[in-house]
Amino acid sequence: MELLKMLNMALRFGMELAMLVALGYWGFKTGGSSVMRWLLGIGAPLLAAVVWGLWMAPKATNRLQGGWFWLVELVLFGLAGWGLYSAGAKSWLLWLAVVYVINRVLMVVWRQ
Repeated sequence: MELLKMLNMALRFGMELAMLVALGYWGFKTGGSSVMRWLLGIGAPLLAAVVWGLWMAPKATNRLQGGWFWLVELVLFGLAGWGLYSAGAKSWLLWLAVVYVINRVLMVVWRQ
């Protein structure tokens, strides 16, 4: 069982990286001009990474707790999903959503 819990935490880290990649993909696909694509493609994941590092990371000094943590997490992953949808990557959105739900349910069940 401990191995499964460790694998779930590794999956969680992979999901966090996938969120950043999805935001970057959206940015590079969305911007009207070349400069805007680069600003959004780099800026959106960078902003999400800063928010995660300040308030969501396990070793963050001001880590959110309870409902606030879940709300910010849902907003960040929701924005990543919306970005995939608006960029036309609907199949990737489906995979992100399914894996996120499975991972989150296991984290709650196993109190991770």
